[in-house]
Amino acid sequence: MEVSVIGSSQLNLGRIDNGALCNLRKKWNSNILNFKSYSKGCNLVQSRRFLWPSRSAILSLRASSSAQNQPLVYQKASNTATNTTINGTKLYVGLPLDTVSSCNSINHARAIAAGLKALKLLGVDGVELPVWWGVAEQARGKYEWSSYLAIVEMVKSLDLELHVSLCFHASNDPKLPLPEWVSMIGESDPSIYFTDKSGQQYKDCLSLGVDDVPALDGMTPLEVYKEFLESFKSSFSPFMGSTITGLTIGLGPDGELRYPSHRTMSASLVGAGEFQCYDVNMLSQLKQHAEAHGNPLWGLGGPHDAPDYFESPMARGFFVENGGAWENQYGDFFLSWYSSQLLSHGDRVLSMAASTFSDDPVSLSGKIPLVHSWSKARSHPSELTAGFYNTAGRDGYGAVAEMFSRYSCQVILPGFDLSDDRQPAESWSSPETLLAVMQASCRKHKTVVSGQNALACGAPRSFEQMSKNLMGENAVANLFTYQRMGAEFFSPEHFPRFTQFVRGLNEPASLADDLPVEDEESAESLSGMSMQMQTA
Repeated sequence: MEVSVIGSSQLNLGRIDNGALCNLRKKWNSNILNFKSYSKGCNLVQSRRFLWPSRSAILSLRASSSAQNQPLVYQKASNTATNTTINGTKLYVGLPLDTVSSCNSINHARAIAAGLKALKLLGVDGVELPVWWGVAEQARGKYEWSSYLAIVEMVKSLDLELHVSLCFHASNDPKLPLPEWVSMIGESDPSIYFTDKSGQQYKDCLSLGVDDVPALDGMTPLEVYKEFLESFKSSFSPFMGSTITGLTIGLGPDGELRYPSHRTMSASLVGAGEFQCYDVNMLSQLKQHAEAHGNPLWGLGGPHDAPDYFESPMARGFFVENGGAWENQYGDFFLSWYSSQLLSHGDRVLSMAASTFSDDPVSLSGKIPLVHSWSKARSHPSELTAGFYNTAGRDGYGAVAEMFSRYSCQVILPGFDLSDDRQPAESWSSPETLLAVMQASCRKHKTVVSGQNALACGAPRSFEQMSKNLMGENAVANLFTYQRMGAEFFSPEHFPRFTQFVRGLNEPASLADDLPVEDEESAESLSGMSMQMQTA
C-alpha cells in the first residue's frame, strides 16, 4: 500500500505496509487533546478525543527510495509540494463541520493544524471552512468571529487557499443550531419554518416564504442575512482575495437550493419525499397565484394525491408514469409555481450576495443538489418535491444555471463520486445521467461549475468515478472539494486511497493500477446502508 509524502519540493511516493499503518492508528487513537475553551455564554473544558495524525505521526512517514534515509520535515510554504491542478481544476478538502463549535470555540485545534500541514505536503490547493450563522450571531446583531479568524490565520500561515461556506441552516450531526434568538422566535411563530401536509415543521432553516416578511424582530430574513454578510465582509477584509478566494452562500436546507422534501438523510429509498408548501406564508402565496389564474380551488394546498415520505411515488396518482396528475393542467400549474418560488428565493439571495461582495476579489458560489433517486421515472418525482421542475419532457435546470450565470456565481454540483452501477435497483436512480444533464445546462449558460463528492470518505470505486468526472472529455469543474477532513479521512484505510487519488490526478495513466480494488460495495450492500452525506 502506498502513501504520498513530501520529501522536498515535489510529490514523492513512499511505501508503508499495513503494520506501519496499524501503528499509526494506535498513535492517533492515543492522541488525546485536552484544552479549555471560553466563549460568551459557554464556559467549559472540552476533553476531545480525535483520530487525526499528530505531528510525530506525519513525520514518521518515510520518503520514497530516492529520499529513503532523509527525515520528512515541514518546509516553508514556498518549498512544499506543487499544488494539484487538474486541467485547470483546483483541489480543496473540507474542514470538519464543527471546526468551530456551537459555543464559538475551536474544536481539535492541534489536530486541524496537523491535518492542514499534511494536506499542504500533499500539494492540495486549499480547504473549505463552514461558517455557521448560529455560531457567529448567537445574540441579535452581535457577531463573534474570533474563532473563525483564528482558523483563517492558521490556513494563511501555511499559504493555503480558503473557501468559506456561509451556512444559514442548522446541522443535527454535529449539533449546530440556528441562532438562539431565531429559535426563540420560531417557538412563538412556527410559520417561519417549512411545513409539510401533516403540519410538521422543518426547523433547520427558514422557509423561503418569509424572505420578505418582517418576522425576525421587525426585520426580514433577507435583511438579517445581508447584515450577517456585511459583518463577515468587514471582519475578514484583510484576507479577502488573498487567503479567502471564494464564498459559498447558503441557499436552503444543508446549504443547498432546494426544499427539505426529505426530512432525514436516511429516508427510505422507496420514497420521493413530500411537497413543502403548507406554512402560512407559502399557502397565502399559492392562494393568490391560483386566484390570479382563475382557479381558486387550486390554491388550497399541494396535490391531494401525492405520496407520503416513505411511500413509493407510484403508490398514488400524482406521479404515476402514465396518466399521473403531474402531466395535466393542474400538475403543471402547481409544479410551475412550486419551482418558481424556489428559483425566486435563489435569485433574491444571490442578488444580495453579489451586491454585498461586488468590490471584493472573491468568487461566489451556491450549491444545488443531485436528487438522483427516481430519476429514471418519467416524472422525476424526487426532483419535483425538492423544487426542480425537471421531467422526461421538461428541462428543470436551465433556468437555475442561467440565474447563477446572471450573478457570476459558480454552481457547486455534488455527486462526482456516484456511479449508476452502485445504485439499488429499487431506487430507479441514475446519478451519472442526472449529473451530465446538470453539467450540460451549466455549459449552455456559461455557468462555472465546482464539484464535490456526495459520500464522506469514499471507497476505491468512488475515487475512480471522481477522477473520471474531473478528467474525462466532458469535465467542466473549475474546483473540486473533497469532503471531509476528520478521523475517517486520516484513517489507514482511507488516507492511502486519497493520496493515490491525488497522485492519479497528476499521473492519470497510472490511476487504474494504483487504486485498491478490495471492498467494493455492491448495490445490495448499499441498499441497507445509512450513508453519511455532506451537509454544508
